[in-house]
Order: sequence, then C-alpha cells, then structure tokens
Amino acid sequence: MKEIERVKCLIIGSGPAGFTAAIYAGRANLDPVLYEGLQPGGQLTTTTDVENFPGYPQGVNGEQLMEDLRAQAARFGADIRMGIATAADLSGAPYKITIDEEKTIEADTVIISTGAAAKYLGLPDEKKYAGMGVSACATCDGFFYRKKVVAVVGGGDTACEEAVYLAGLASKVYLLVRKPFLRASKIMQERVMSHKNIEVLFEHNAVGLYGESGVEGAHVVKRMGEADERRYDLPIDGFFLAIGHQPNSDIFKEYLDLDEVGYIQTEPGTPRTKVEGVFAAGDVADSQYRQAITAAASGCKAAIEAERYLSGKSFM
Repeated sequence: MKEIERVKCLIIGSGPAGFTAAIYAGRANLDPVLYEGLQPGGQLTTTTDVENFPGYPQGVNGEQLMEDLRAQAARFGADIRMGIATAADLSGAPYKITIDEEKTIEADTVIISTGAAAKYLGLPDEKKYAGMGVSACATCDGFFYRKKVVAVVGGGDTACEEAVYLAGLASKVYLLVRKPFLRASKIMQERVMSHKNIEVLFEHNAVGLYGESGVEGAHVVKRMGEADERRYDLPIDGFFLAIGHQPNSDIFKEYLDLDEVGYIQTEPGTPRTKVEGVFAAGDVADSQYRQAITAAASGCKAAIEAERYLSGKSFM
C-alpha cells in the first residue's frame, strides 16, 4: 500500500521557477513541499557562468545560483525533497501526485515547474563538451562568443532566430541545416540569408566535435549517404543546438491543455491552468523566452495565485 501524505502546497520541480515559488509560498505560510525532480536545480546546473541574472554583477556559476535559490527557499521553510513525480491525478481536489511510483502526495494546490529539456542530436561529444562550447540557449550563452565563430544546428524559426541573435555578437555564424531548405517562416529565412555574418550550410549533418579543453571544431558531413558525400572539419568556437525543446508535461496531459509540442497552456498573463488550484510556471509553460529570470517571475506569480486560491477556499 502506498504511503499517503497531505500538504497545502506542492511544488514539482526545482529550477528558478520552482525555488522562487517555494520562497514566496514559504513566506506566505503555505508550508510548501518541493520535489526536486530528475535534475535538481534544473537546466542551469549544466551551465557554467550566468551573467544575465539580476543581483550578480560579476556573474555566477549556474550551479551556485541554484544553490543560492535553494538555500533561500529552505530559509523560509520550504520542505525540499529528492524525488520524481511519476503520475498525476488532477481530476479533483485534493490533487494526487505519485512520487517515485511509491508515495502519494495529496495537495490542496499544485505548482508545476518541471521545465523543458532541450533536444540534442545524441552525439557523445555533446555531453563531453557541455558547458565548454556546447549550448542550447543563444540568449544565455551568446555573450561568451563575441568576435568568435559559432555554428547553429537547425532549420526552423528557432534556429534562424538564434543565428540572427548570435550574428550580432559573433564574427561568423554557420547554420547547419540537414535538409536542402529552411523550414522557418519566410521573414526569418530572409533575415538569415541576407545577413553578412551568417553562412547557411544546407544538407549538412554534424557527427562529432573536437577540441582540447573546449570545442574547437565540428566534424560535419555534406549530403550524408549520397554518392557525393563529403566529410570535413569545420573550425568553430561554439556549437549551439536549436532543434527544439521537450516540455516535461507528459503526466499532466490527461488533465491540462497542452500545445502541439507539449507546453502547458495557461490563462494569458497568469500561471493558472484549466484546473482550479493547479498552476504552471517556468519553461514547462513557456515556449517563447525560457530564461531564468522569466521562470523566476512566473514562479512568484504561481505562489501568489496559490495563496489567493487557498485563502478563497478556506484551506488556510
């Protein structure tokens, strides 16, 4: 028989959204319980320096930033636990979340901040050079490649947007597109093709990376599998993945509205989902910005909404 525990406010996920929600929920005496999930601290723990989060004028290591947020949440009484949400029943309050397939948490209100995982090509070198030249966020890491040469992988709107953004910083941007055409919108295609700092390499696949203490180049194949296949090394300083993100929302899809990719849909300008008392914050509900500061802001909103919901329902 599964262990059952009742809580007022359950937070699922431990990135900037989850920890900020825990800070606000703790200060509101909601006695929040937070489960850290598969990647404690979220995606920022895989990055090196974070220079665009307010309050750190000299920048901060991503793992240190999340440790600071975690400590602040704990200071205000958040019960932070290891564990992964493996099932959900949001059919009625109290909402039931299964942790590690063995414990059930019954929660009066739930804040979902499970994030979204960047899609990678699956190359071993992507892990080898993580934080040392490989990135899935141009806005986060582009600054480190000023006046350098980078490659962006992808052919859709996101890839084109990342390439244009990086072209304003880097001396040269290669856009590696595996197809003989771009899938991006017409306007984004025009911006890419007309930019002097961007070179589009159609029918190119990256099959590996090389470098001593960081990325120094990519092993690429032109027209892979064709009679005129050509393999060569492309010298670059940074390798950016822009082939999409996968929101960690599967266990909630039976109860919440998701878009075609899997992002949780919320009421415009709020973290409220279609289920009363269930809120979504951070990258799991954000297909546009995916920044630490916007995630933190949405976590704040979610906690405030949770407090108002509980007050209105006399659960307090």
